[in-house]
Amino acid sequence: MRAGGSKPLPRTILPSMYYTYVLRCSDGKLYVGSTGNLRRRVAEHQAARVPATASRLPVTLEYYEACRSEVSARLREQQLKTGFGRAYLKRRLV
Repeated sequence: MRAGGSKPLPRTILPSMYYTYVLRCSDGKLYVGSTGNLRRRVAEHQAARVPATASRLPVTLEYYEACRSEVSARLREQQLKTGFGRAYLKRRLV
């Protein structure tokens, strides 16, 4: 117990976040993906460790969304890869 008889506050564990992200490649095309560690994944793309973008370097992070679950992030990735999703990104990334 702490001075004054109060208990210390319990530590709260922050939930893991998952991300859906959009990269713009050197050819002007967009790459859509999802990950649990956005910084690491973008670094992997930039270091040519991702075959889908290795020949289209440099890449820049244009957009991302945080999701509370991996399933949500993957579903959003799939949505953004549809015709509707591409149109949404085109409007959003003007």
